[in-house]
Amino acid sequence: MRMNTPVQPGEPDLRPLSARSVVLSLLLGAHPPRLPVKDLVRLVEPFGVGGSTLRAALSRMVSAGDLRRTDTVYGLSDRLLARQRRQDDALRPGTHAWDGDWEMVVIRATGRGPAERADLRARLTALRLAELREGVWLRPANLDRPPPDDLERVAQHYTARPRRPPRELVALLWPLDAWAATGRALLAHVARADRPADRLTGYAAVVRHLLTDPVLPPALLPADWPGTALRTAYADFQQELTGAVSGLDGAGGRHPR
Repeated sequence: MRMNTPVQPGEPDLRPLSARSVVLSLLLGAHPPRLPVKDLVRLVEPFGVGGSTLRAALSRMVSAGDLRRTDTVYGLSDRLLARQRRQDDALRPGTHAWDGDWEMVVIRATGRGPAERADLRARLTALRLAELREGVWLRPANLDRPPPDDLERVAQHYTARPRRPPRELVALLWPLDAWAATGRALLAHVARADRPADRLTGYAAVVRHLLTDPVLPPALLPADWPGTALRTAYADFQQELTGAVSGLDGAGGRHPR
């Protein structure tokens, strides 16, 4: 069973901006992920979010557990700090040279309800594993990350050497051509976007797309794979946002163009 299949191959997943999504995009890209409300007011203005709309959104986000407030400073909750770590990992995944081994996870627990099964699938997908058949997940063993300890409750973890040629197996597990087409469309979108809202929308889609990158060994990737270009483009945008935040210390501040 393939994972990471876009709704329409080659079509970017561009989602409308809300006040909440603007705030989260800014904080998820900030290190440390917290900002005074006066800075947030000035940062969100180019994205069409007014001060009263922002303050209402911040209040709702605190109530929903998205943000924590200390005096006039807002920061990410623990749940969203974990999301930021996943996002950072997607932008800078740790890898090592691939020696031909595959990581394989076999689900052995039975009697799980639909919600528990869905949560487990989401966790395994987040680990960049793909499902070969029900209960059997695998990927090339080139990532620098141990499997979570609590997975041992429901799964066995193995190192394997499948007989099937690696490129054939990769093609069975991931729709690489569709992923690459969407990635190239996103690069084209952010390159021509001029309005701050269009650029933020585009780069938010870039991050979501990178979260589904299987991060395969170079030898198993198609030619012209856009993963590196997407990471470089977002890193440049993130640096721009960081500069905008730093610029708020000066008179009047400055904003992402």
